[in-house]
Amino acid sequence: MRILGIDYGEARTGLAVCDDDEIVATVLQTIHERNHEKLADTITSICNERNIQKIVLGLPKNMDGSEGFRAEYTRKFQKMLEERMPELLYDFYDERLTTVAASYFMQEAGTRGKKKKASIDALSAQIILRDYIERNKK
Repeated sequence: MRILGIDYGEARTGLAVCDDDEIVATVLQTIHERNHEKLADTITSICNERNIQKIVLGLPKNMDGSEGFRAEYTRKFQKMLEERMPELLYDFYDERLTTVAASYFMQEAGTRGKKKKASIDALSAQIILRDYIERNKK
């Protein structure tokens, strides 16, 4: 199944996609868009182009596992996507510490500054999707 992983943010949203066999999650892109309607439209186009069947959104939780205002925004954004693409399956994945992990990987690779800022959200989406796939393997 083709799954799109999303690290949703106010200004930047990272995307990752997996192969049909759900083995490899690959960075797709970072979208720089503050207008959530336009962002939802862009993601809808990407899903149509890539024959996406499921969307997994990283759900930002507090360290104690509770959900705050960011999780509420993410759930609202998922509803926007579902209105546009009701035929898709949707799921959430706890994204605690994924940005920290992405930052660590980028530091190890020597990526810094503007390049790091431009790429960290897509890498976070890849980590969310990779972990989601691993958790759901049979």
